[in-house]
Amino acid sequence: MVPKSIPGLQRFLIWKTKHLSQQQFILVLSSIIGFTAGLGAVIIKNLTHFIQKLLEGNLISNYHTAFYFIFPLLGLTITLLIIKFVLKKKVGHGIPSTLYAISKKQGIMHTYQMYASLITAPLTVGFGGSVGLEGPTVATGASLGSNISRLFQMDQRARTLLISCAAAGAMSSIFKAPVAAIIFAIEVFSLDLTLISLLPLLIASVSAILTSYFFFGSDIILPFQLEDNFKISEVPFYIILGVLAAFSSMYFTSVYFKINNYFKKISSPFKRLLIGGIGLGILIYFIPPLYGEGYNVINNLLSANYLQALGTNLFNDYLDNIWVVILLLAGLVIFKIIATSLTFGAGGVGGIFAPVLFMGSAMGHCFALFVNNTGLLKNPISVSSFTMVGMAGLMAGVLHAPLTAIFLIAELTGGYELFVPLMITSAISFMITNQFQPHSVYTMELAMRGELLTHDKDQVVLTLLDIEQVIETNFVELNVNMTLGEVIHKGVIKSSRNIFPVSDENNNFMGILLLDDIRPIMFEQDLYDKVKVQELMQRAPEIIDIKKDRMKDIMKKFQDSDAWNLPVTENEKYIGFVSKSKLLTAYRQKLIEVTV
Repeated sequence: MVPKSIPGLQRFLIWKTKHLSQQQFILVLSSIIGFTAGLGAVIIKNLTHFIQKLLEGNLISNYHTAFYFIFPLLGLTITLLIIKFVLKKKVGHGIPSTLYAISKKQGIMHTYQMYASLITAPLTVGFGGSVGLEGPTVATGASLGSNISRLFQMDQRARTLLISCAAAGAMSSIFKAPVAAIIFAIEVFSLDLTLISLLPLLIASVSAILTSYFFFGSDIILPFQLEDNFKISEVPFYIILGVLAAFSSMYFTSVYFKINNYFKKISSPFKRLLIGGIGLGILIYFIPPLYGEGYNVINNLLSANYLQALGTNLFNDYLDNIWVVILLLAGLVIFKIIATSLTFGAGGVGGIFAPVLFMGSAMGHCFALFVNNTGLLKNPISVSSFTMVGMAGLMAGVLHAPLTAIFLIAELTGGYELFVPLMITSAISFMITNQFQPHSVYTMELAMRGELLTHDKDQVVLTLLDIEQVIETNFVELNVNMTLGEVIHKGVIKSSRNIFPVSDENNNFMGILLLDDIRPIMFEQDLYDKVKVQELMQRAPEIIDIKKDRMKDIMKKFQDSDAWNLPVTENEKYIGFVSKSKLLTAYRQKLIEVTV
């Protein structure tokens, strides 16, 4: 329904229908959504910087290390209070919540999601939470895209495309990397790459980057110019870096979910806040570079400014020893994901994109320094190049987005000189990680629940199908103790179906009775009071559990059993039947809807 509170919208929709095709209107909306997504990125970034500026001053400069402990806990507390008492709704992790909305809610996102992350993410990161702003920015843009598409009565297919446009716009605005932003939307949101989908993504990406240039000028988040040329002699080291990135990626994902699962077991949000906040504060107190997003650390590493990159710590007097620097960088790789996970566990709002880049840069830098200082090489390898390629390696492994990793770093470095090493490291990292962890951090939980959209069209359709829409309930339910006479008078006469579900006294599903099972004796009236249902019934070939079985499981049950109707239960209670014919009809209709 069109909102009646918006004057003229109905007239505009009528005009649009007469003068613009669906594709033309999508192109118009993609430019608007690109602008709004870019504006959302600007607001989130500026609010975060504003909070960080407010927290700076003489007091902090004199007692800086103490405030490393206090500020993150304070920011997490404010965030939790706003979520609990102001928003009064859960603010999910940006990209996973967007993927869930696409797969299970037909791309419909709540209006509060347009501003929830705008408020909570800057508070989390501005006060030192060890997470990134990319995920919340994408979620904000995606929600804007979803609600704009709903306003103009777009269908699910168009809505999904416009959400992807918002994601591309957000990433384009943040990194000023429009090509990588388009590839990000295609890889992460499993969007089909066709001309129809590519043009809106392109327009949204360009619109967003123009917005970013308007507000931020030519400043970029990682201002780096490549100085060292690629050498063929460095290929073996890029291969080793790819392997190292794969193991680091698996470590990242494993620690993330272990800590996440630990906090899920704690019911009280305030208890989670205390455990996570205090743990984070202790970590940041001893390892200051874990404070905030960490892009300043990456930039200082690229400049080989170790004093600024590693912050004030117990080893300041030993930073002239390169092996101390190497050990500290290895520590950053190990502890960054712990700090990130504690931030999320405590109730913070943010993303993992920045922590991935942080860990990747520290890993690549640490590896290059180690190789150069072993004394085995006559010509040292490029530390800055390995720092950048390390980021791509971890992105490919953790996010399962190797193409995004390659093109993002290529665009950030201002050219394609590193294209070959980026391809080598990213491909190796992705292939190894994919063997052990077939899903990214974004998609693992959704995949485990069978709610993940992929580039597999069949899997997409099965994921989008809703089992409740294909359940039929016009069946007469029989009790296991009924006699044959009762079956005839209360079941056969009143039912138009040839199958009957059977339940016991507690309404637990027991099996099925087919009309064919009673046909030979249904006219023998002397048996009406002697034969009971339990003597005639049979086990169902398969049973569909509405809480456990996904569409893929249901399809397999139909295939294995060769049945045309299967009973559906919830907590062992009968609900209805699903017929193969209705399921295939729904499948075909959904396939038409999602095909761009």
